Amino acid sequence: MNVPLLALDDGARADRADFRRAVLAGLGGVPRAIPAKYLYDARGSALFDEICELPEYYPTRTETSILRACAGEVARLAGPGCALVEFGSGSSVKTRILLDAMHDLHAYVPIDISREHLDAAAARLRNDYEGLQVDPVTGDYMQLECLPPAIDRARRIGFFPGSTIGNLTPEEAVLFLRRARRMLRADGALVLGVDLRKDPKRLHDAYNDSAGVTAQFTLNLLRRMNRELDANFDLSTFAHDAFYNEAEGRIEIYFRSLRDQTVRVAGRRFVFAEGERVHTEYSYKYDEAGIAALARKGGFSIERSWIDPARLFAVVFLK
Repeated sequence: MNVPLLALDDGARADRADFRRAVLAGLGGVPRAIPAKYLYDARGSALFDEICELPEYYPTRTETSILRACAGEVARLAGPGCALVEFGSGSSVKTRILLDAMHDLHAYVPIDISREHLDAAAARLRNDYEGLQVDPVTGDYMQLECLPPAIDRARRIGFFPGSTIGNLTPEEAVLFLRRARRMLRADGALVLGVDLRKDPKRLHDAYNDSAGVTAQFTLNLLRRMNRELDANFDLSTFAHDAFYNEAEGRIEIYFRSLRDQTVRVAGRRFVFAEGERVHTEYSYKYDEAGIAALARKGGFSIERSWIDPARLFAVVFLK
């Protein structure tokens, strides 16, 4: 059931207007593509949390084990009284590892595009960490220019886990790092999670899980368009399509039409040919030299890095 426009607050109306513009531009473009950030409505964020628990999806458990091993050193490198700023915080699960190690934290600033998911996570953290100042920011971290004034006097330590940097093209990743460097200021630092290049089969399996949760995550974007943009996608006639492009060093994710069909979205009609794909997400993988080059282009240098024994994933402390 569609939510009446009058029931939406100003922020929700603006979010829906942005979504509408992005979808219409993306479906009308060549090639067709919709920005990955729109996968993360409340349901999409919850599905991604499920993906992180899947046996095939190694990044979350591998990064978590690295963070547990290095959190004390991260806290030492960060220093006392700093503000932890998380870009794209989601449910803030990994953040708790750092919060447990950073005992004298000035504040935690989670940034996320899903207001509902962000508010719920912030409420849980306030309840579980008595006295912790939590200042959530709803928005797109690729567009933010400033952070809450309450942390103006604290050293700012950014946190960008989950290899979310891989969802950006290399050019976008450099722009993000430069923006983050400005927001974190000259004395700040960034803790960055990066998925490493590895066996293509392992990568394929991670994005095509046997339980079909990743497929649900991709197709939830169609469900969101049906709900928010008066679209009439028949989800049974579209499929999740993900594969590793070895030449580009990236996973590519699409939704694919299973037959010739016409779909209505926000009052416009779009024709899909059988087999036609709409791009939703990239996930770039890096080697160590690539991480160092990316950091340098973004205005950072690597102070410390940690890699698991199987060399699946890296966490780096950038200054």
